[in-house]
Amino acid sequence: MKYAFFPGCVSKGACPELYQSVMQVYPKLGIDLEEMTTASCTGAGVLQEKDEKLGDALNARTFALAEQQGLPIMTICSTCQGVMSQANHRLINDADYLKNINEMLQEEGLTYRGTTTIKHFLWILLEDVGEDALRQAITKPLTGLRAAPFYGCYIQRPTEALGFEEHPDRGKSLERIMEILGADVVDFPGKTRCCGFPILTINKINSLSMVATHTQDAKSHGADIMVTPCPLCHLNLDGMQSQAAKQEHTTIDLPILHLPQLLGLAMGFDPKTLGLTRNLISPKSALATIGINL
Repeated sequence: MKYAFFPGCVSKGACPELYQSVMQVYPKLGIDLEEMTTASCTGAGVLQEKDEKLGDALNARTFALAEQQGLPIMTICSTCQGVMSQANHRLINDADYLKNINEMLQEEGLTYRGTTTIKHFLWILLEDVGEDALRQAITKPLTGLRAAPFYGCYIQRPTEALGFEEHPDRGKSLERIMEILGADVVDFPGKTRCCGFPILTINKINSLSMVATHTQDAKSHGADIMVTPCPLCHLNLDGMQSQAAKQEHTTIDLPILHLPQLLGLAMGFDPKTLGLTRNLISPKSALATIGINL
């Protein structure tokens, strides 16, 4: 299984522990990656609010590069997945629009033919690696660890762009991974809602309120940790949690893990090599309850 690896901006910037952890685990799963070092940012939905066509052109360029490699794209970011899926959906369903976008790509000698598949690492684990192979890679089941899933907006909707009709199980994929790894899934209402990151710079009070709501809700349902496949969600839920607690005059202290970090723990990797010491809300106490020392 070989993929054109699109790490996204955040895993190379504000959340390097995400890149660090996925690079630890993927070789053990029969995955081969060829990193896309010349691809651009997806626009993260922010650019698309201002200029959708420009955003689609940037993503079409990335898709064309993957076509040249002859590989599907693997993402590790819910936001990247959603933005690219929506762009691809518009492009492959409107021949005239695709032709117009390709005219913009001609300056680099690129053409997108509409054949690129974009898949998040989360989906690849279930749909390509498969449950049996994933179980075989587990050396330390996370028995007793109560984990709450947090998807992020972009990997859940719009469903027509994300392939949910063909793959209906994608809506519960994060919970399924947690179960396979041996963790106890803690369900809570906010798992598919916005983390608040998109409004952080324009309405910080409401953004922090969203962080507090989701983390407190998960914790009140019994969660020891929260797990997300989106580094932008991680930035807000982990990075802004202390400020959110202060704003709401409470204490939260709910560790937020990247999906590859959780996977790496179940595969027996040293927590430090998974970058867990970089997480601002330390998972040390939560991991100690299942015999993992950080």
